Amino acid sequence: MKCYTQVYVMDSLEAVDTYCRAFGAQVSFEIKNEAKTEYEHCELSVNGEPILAVSEAPEPYDVGAIHKMKWQTMTFNAFELGSEEAVKNAFEVLKEGGVVLEDIGALPWSKCCATVMDKYGVCWWVAI
Repeated sequence: MKCYTQVYVMDSLEAVDTYCRAFGAQVSFEIKNEAKTEYEHCELSVNGEPILAVSEAPEPYDVGAIHKMKWQTMTFNAFELGSEEAVKNAFEVLKEGGVVLEDIGALPWSKCCATVMDKYGVCWWVAI
């Protein structure tokens, strides 16, 4: 069995670019709407392994309220990124327009990690 996650976001084209920059991912499969303005379904991979699917949210949502309340209903754990530099890159990209919940630091279970809610309202824990 394989299991990876899917996010539904507003501005899915921009979100895919953001996640590719954050994680060094590539688009491995995509279906855009007829107008080519959003993803109906997009799959991202790193080194040929799928990591995330992205689709346009079916209804608009209030990212500002999510950020203000720091509303976490789910956190995506992106770990084994390989180096502190990779964690710092992901953190810097994901925090653009987002909210930092925990700055980069050490925890008993990770020597370099951080938690950030990105500009699309998706919460990420990034770690070595």
